[in-house]
Amino acid sequence: MSDADPMQRVNALLDDVLPAPRVRQQLRLAAGLTQQEVADAVGVKRLAVARWELGQTHPRRPHRAVYLHLLKGLAERFPDVAELDAGSTTPASEGGSG
Repeated sequence: MSDADPMQRVNALLDDVLPAPRVRQQLRLAAGLTQQEVADAVGVKRLAVARWELGQTHPRRPHRAVYLHLLKGLAERFPDVAELDAGSTTPASEGGSG
């Protein structure tokens, strides 16, 4: 195992932070996507996306990584919406379903 491996693992944990639930929804809406379209892309049921957007649950791996990738891409495309999230994030350690 190289010295870079632990740093890469730590960086992956630091990058694994979701925006607040309301921002997740606003990013999806800004892109004109339905919950079903997001669910199909991520590989979950629409109800899971609805619960993530309500803050009732949080996605787990491997769906979390895919959903996070989508949200980061949408945040780059819609930075004004992403700014709503200043200071309110969901840590990687929070449990959930998906």
